[in-house]
Amino acid sequence: MPIHDDVLATLRTWEPPTWEQAALREAYVGLLLARPDACARTCTPGHITASTIVLDATGTRMLLTLHPRIGLWVQLGGHIEPEDGSLLAAALREATEESGIEGLVIDPEPVQLSVHPITCKNSPPTRHFDVRFVAWAPADAVAVRSEESRDLRWFYLDAPPEDFRPDTRELAHWAARRPRP
Repeated sequence: MPIHDDVLATLRTWEPPTWEQAALREAYVGLLLARPDACARTCTPGHITASTIVLDATGTRMLLTLHPRIGLWVQLGGHIEPEDGSLLAAALREATEESGIEGLVIDPEPVQLSVHPITCKNSPPTRHFDVRFVAWAPADAVAVRSEESRDLRWFYLDAPPEDFRPDTRELAHWAARRPRP
């Protein structure tokens, strides 16, 4: 199944936690129906991205990256690559690459949607239609910062950094309530 079809199927079967998230889901579905290239970073009106909030094995801390372009602490994630095969695979790949942690256990159901403006490298301003997941790290996990980050740290869910992206606060709220698969 092409990645576009997988993203569409994932969103159509997802049960959003709020009416605001349900409205966003409809906007994502509209983008996917209107744009066969909606999963490609070259889709300049906006494109689907995948991200993951990584929790520690106890579910009390979250791993955040200091994003080099926006200067805020956010969850791990990025663009969907053609070889990913699925939205879930893209989210897991990004989380693994950016955390350096092997053996993440990812919940297959999205936890949140968020649309935000951004300027991707060497591209005009666009929007990311981010589909967010939650994953848990193994008990002995050691995070290793990638080249895509200025910093990488664990923060307690109830004590996020001051320069924390506001929609990531909501993501942490919903992630904390997810049972580990």
